Amino acid sequence: MSYQIATKCLYAKDTNKNIKDRFGAVSFPIYQTATFSHPGVGDSTGYDYSRLQNPTREQLEKVICSLENGYDAIAFSTGMAAITALMELFSPGDHIIAGNDLYGGSIRLFHNISQKNLLTFDFVDTSTTDIEAFITPSTKAVFIETPTNPMMNVTDLIKTAQIAKKHGLWMIVDNTFLSPYFQNPLDLGADIVVHSGTKFIGGHNDTLAGFLIVNSQTLSEKLRFILKTVGSSLAPFDSWLILRGVKTLPLRMERQQSNAKAIANWLTTQTQVKNVYYPGLKNHPGYEISKQQSRGFGSMLTFEVTDRNAAVILLESVKLIQYAESLGGVETLITYPITQTHADVPSHEREKNGITDSVLRLSVGIEDIEDLIFDLTQAFDKTLRR
Repeated sequence: MSYQIATKCLYAKDTNKNIKDRFGAVSFPIYQTATFSHPGVGDSTGYDYSRLQNPTREQLEKVICSLENGYDAIAFSTGMAAITALMELFSPGDHIIAGNDLYGGSIRLFHNISQKNLLTFDFVDTSTTDIEAFITPSTKAVFIETPTNPMMNVTDLIKTAQIAKKHGLWMIVDNTFLSPYFQNPLDLGADIVVHSGTKFIGGHNDTLAGFLIVNSQTLSEKLRFILKTVGSSLAPFDSWLILRGVKTLPLRMERQQSNAKAIANWLTTQTQVKNVYYPGLKNHPGYEISKQQSRGFGSMLTFEVTDRNAAVILLESVKLIQYAESLGGVETLITYPITQTHADVPSHEREKNGITDSVLRLSVGIEDIEDLIFDLTQAFDKTLRR
């Protein structure tokens, strides 16, 4: 039988896709081994060396593949390891159209490693720009985040997929912000989906992981060969931690989204707040598109306060909310993109995208909403007393 999404978080798509433990363990075992013995010459259990495959990682991959309705999912040691391996699909001279408001680590990789390897990029606002104007004979792919990090821009995935297919391009979508619970880009025409599994999929701020989910055997074989060669696969214990975390993805995402909606609406009433960027607000430019292509708006939001001094006071005044990088965990985190996630992005690019010294990003957790609002209230009060 085919399961619904909440059940898929516990198992794979159907009972035949799950790897059965010989002892009937309900919590899938950690196969903490580097290598596997062979029954005989030319014979194998299906597992040879954990860099290539491991039962714990394989079970995790089957669950993630099921959640994204893909052909195959491949687990990496971090989200950036996944994107780095992804870039090995391309050759010197290849051109990629990328969103201009990406996670700073992706931009750093493209600027400092990929361009060194003679890949070329055009960074454009895929939420508003006609990408067709940037396609050249060398263009091989479109790389999108939606919503974007941190300005929460929303790209029409179906429209972009149609353009990509028309020109024979891969469409790559970083789906970290919404997770497979709220959005499935492969169903909308994408070829490859990227996740930082560290974030919502793991959900507890305690494990690093990354995923590439693909829609074809060809891409699966290419990327598994790259994984085998570069060796950035996810370790067995970390695979188990992510397996444990993903079980509660539906419960966490619903609670986090509920809290985020309440905070976004509350922020719009604050005199010290100039702008609130959250796709779940009806005045957000991507609100209608989000409703069409996603099942929810997520729990990431960005807001702009009056000036840098107010931003610094807020960061140093929150007590329950923690001033830290990362996102997607059960704890609410507030981030200062200009010095943290996007510090390595050239200043002119940050400013062009609206990432100023008065912009803050909030990853909303599962705490009681009254406690979160109280914490923000007392922090905002301190900005008035400066």
